[in-house]
Amino acid sequence: MKIGIDGRAAKWYRGTGIGTYTYQLISCLNNIDNINNYLLFMPKSFRNDICLKKNFTLNTIPPQNKNSFWEEINIPNKIKYNKIELYHVPQNGVGLPVDKNCKFVITLHDVIPYKMPKTVSDRYLKIFFDYIPDIIPKCDGIITVSNFSKKDIIKTFNFPEDKIYVTHLASEDIYKPLDKNVSRYIAKRYYSITGDYILYVGGFSPRKNILGLIESFSKFISLYKKPVKLVIAGMKGKSYNIYKKRTETLNIPDKVIFPGFISMEHLPYIYNAAKLFVYPSFYEGFGLPPIEAMACGVPVITSNTTSLPEVVGNGAFLVNPKDQDDLCQAMLNILSDSTFKNKLISSGIQRASQLSWKKTAIDTIVIYNKILGKRINSKIHMPLK
Repeated sequence: MKIGIDGRAAKWYRGTGIGTYTYQLISCLNNIDNINNYLLFMPKSFRNDICLKKNFTLNTIPPQNKNSFWEEINIPNKIKYNKIELYHVPQNGVGLPVDKNCKFVITLHDVIPYKMPKTVSDRYLKIFFDYIPDIIPKCDGIITVSNFSKKDIIKTFNFPEDKIYVTHLASEDIYKPLDKNVSRYIAKRYYSITGDYILYVGGFSPRKNILGLIESFSKFISLYKKPVKLVIAGMKGKSYNIYKKRTETLNIPDKVIFPGFISMEHLPYIYNAAKLFVYPSFYEGFGLPPIEAMACGVPVITSNTTSLPEVVGNGAFLVNPKDQDDLCQAMLNILSDSTFKNKLISSGIQRASQLSWKKTAIDTIVIYNKILGKRINSKIHMPLK
């Protein structure tokens, strides 16, 4: 097969779910596939990250210097169609060429702009609504990241079910149990985080339910008599002032820390130093942070809605994200019962180990073959059972 992949998100959007997905997909395809030929549309510096094999050709593209990732990525790459049979756009199809001279496949991670339009940026909302309705009919197949998202895509776009394929995501290798003392040192040295803390990592969108988390934490600390803080990590968006003001209204500004964006170099340590990870999102197409925390050996609480039960399996404690008392009680139960906490840690590590980027890549090769009507080559390195 001759496959083209728009890999710009792997460099320009690294640290997000879509960026991580694109990077790991390319990296694992490079590791396991010596047979098929790939043409990667990438920024020039990508060679420094992955040593590409001979069957991977790099088509370097210059940045367009737009104001946001979604504006930048919306400019289609110039494809020489005689070189590829199938073209894959991993970032929800944004940037798919207008003209079609080969098979098209996109990874559509979710349909959040349709379900919760007020929770995404104005730029992304406009691009999604302006372009996605035209992109979907051009697709010969759609890859998505959960069975929940598959059902949402079918309902939203009336796209054929047999042309939608699910490939689950996974935590990266950097997320694993690490020395607790070293982890606490990193948290203190670089982010001024000291003592025991409950952790949230992710976006600041209203759909992440950070207000509900703060409210639940306020109730929790009135019942839990040991000193503990809440760390809300992530890029401070326009909602930050709302969250900060809420901590002041509840008289807990000294107990809630907003360290901002955590670098990938430090994030595994920030997970490991936490006593508990909480992710009470209202809506997720997949949700990588709970899996990352579970892989680090941290007990996890997350929502019992959308894709999250499918993603975490039995590896996390599920709560109703709309019920603050439910979340408060879950935090209290886990941090007050060491036996329960350790059991949750063990089941979380086991669940995280069941998901791998290698399997994601192999499943993707199978999908490419199905779309092109070919059989998968037996020389592709299949995962060990």
